[in-house]
Amino acid sequence: MVYKGSLQFKKDQVAIKIFNLDIYGAQRSFIAECEALRNVRYRNLVKIITSYSSVDSTGGDFKALVFQYMPNGDLEMRLKNKALEHGERNILTLSQRINISLDVAFALDYLHNHCAPPLVHCDLKPSNILLDNDMVAYVTDFGLARFLFTTSNAYQDSSASLACLKGSIGYIPP
Repeated sequence: MVYKGSLQFKKDQVAIKIFNLDIYGAQRSFIAECEALRNVRYRNLVKIITSYSSVDSTGGDFKALVFQYMPNGDLEMRLKNKALEHGERNILTLSQRINISLDVAFALDYLHNHCAPPLVHCDLKPSNILLDNDMVAYVTDFGLARFLFTTSNAYQDSSASLACLKGSIGYIPP
């Protein structure tokens, strides 16, 4: 679940992603997301403010990530023309769609070609692309992300490293 909130010493609102650790794979997803976000820095990747791992009031594990809040929601809401939290409905212009596509393409180029080691997102879909005040797109949700580890002969061995990739089974949005 993702909640909108604020931090005591930060004027801007934040998004707080709380992991339901009763769901199979949630613990692994938290660790994968922390590892991916720890190693990447790029203008079109969501910026993590902090991570939180502790014990809740019942003695169970509690894990959360805190990100900058994106007031224009996710791309899926915009493509389906759903109302935003303040009731506003905006249809994306052609120019906005092109700019969002370029933002996502630049982020993927960074992850695949300029990140060391290269990182594959594995869950890229409109609901995992967030939009800020200026409609700049940010790729988020690295819970299924995988680093590609290759040997010196990348052309020969890169396919072997792809065998461990996982993603959504079934329908994947365009």
